[in-house]
This record gives sequence, C-alpha cells and structure tokens, in this order.
Amino acid sequence: MKYFLFFFLCIFFSCNKNVLPKPKAYLALEFPFPKYVLTNEYCRFSFEINKISKINNKENRCLKIINYPKMRAKVYLSHLEVKSNLDSLLNDAYKMPMKHISQAIDIHEKVYSNPIENKYGTLFRIVGNSASQLQFFLTDSTSNFLVGSLYFYTRPNYDSLMPAATYIEKDLIHLMETLRWKN
Repeated sequence: MKYFLFFFLCIFFSCNKNVLPKPKAYLALEFPFPKYVLTNEYCRFSFEINKISKINNKENRCLKIINYPKMRAKVYLSHLEVKSNLDSLLNDAYKMPMKHISQAIDIHEKVYSNPIENKYGTLFRIVGNSASQLQFFLTDSTSNFLVGSLYFYTRPNYDSLMPAATYIEKDLIHLMETLRWKN
C-alpha cells in the first residue's frame, strides 16, 4: 500500500508542470552607441564614420575600405567619375545586389534623395545567406558616383549576422546623409 501511495503521488505531482522544448538560443550582442567622426577628404568626397571603424587606404585614392574589426566586417567603397555614363553606372549598381539573388530570400531597397545637397542613391538590404548583406550607391548625377558593399568575413548565416548588419546599416545611412561632394 505504501508503494502504491508513493507511486500515485509521484505521478500526480509530476504531471503539473508543462514540459516544453527549450527555444533555440541567439547571441545577445550589444554594440556601443555610435559616435561619428568626420573623415578627411577622399577622392572628392568626405563623410562621417563610426568611431569603432577604421578606414584602410588602398593604392588607388578612390578605393576605401571601412573596417569593423570586432565584427569581422568590411565596407568597400569605390568612387567613379560620371562622364556621360550615368546610365551604365546605375545599371551596374542595380545589377550588383541581383548577383546575390540565388542565396537571397528578399532584397529591400531604400531610396535616398536630397536635392538640396545634390545626393541621390539607393541602399539595398539583402535578406538571406548571401555573401554581401548591404550594398548602396550615391551620386550627384553629374560628376560623382560612389558604390559601397558590406562583407562579413565569416560563413554567411543571416540569423547570426542580422544584428551586426542592422548596426552597420545605420552607419551606412549616416554615411549617405553626411557625405559631401568636393568639386
């Protein structure tokens, strides 16, 4: 009888809790609040970058790399001169995100337009396990054309990279807003 009562109590009390599988864990990444500094003039333009990033100079003055060492990410910037070739430059800028379409789930576009400062462009956010998570271009439509691409130096896993890509996306939007053409 003791065993029966013990067995009955064990079953009765063990059934009160809901047993659920543990949810998948995500990294709790915390990034510092961005503090921006003005860069020197590079190839007829200047802009503000986040203090946690560093600019690497290439041999060509119009090619710049914004390095995020703690995130293992780099933004490649290329400045091109517009010489009656704006259509082909725009065509190439819109083709670049489409090269990642095989790994992308979706591609979001944010159009940027500031006629007062003569800046027009688009930021592409590529959703999915693509090699590049963000790409953009900015132009004054007469003489300057700036193209940028973000690459992480790790295996592309969108769920893991999304917090860092979102953080850098805000930096790129700030770059687009603070960019000044020098003619």
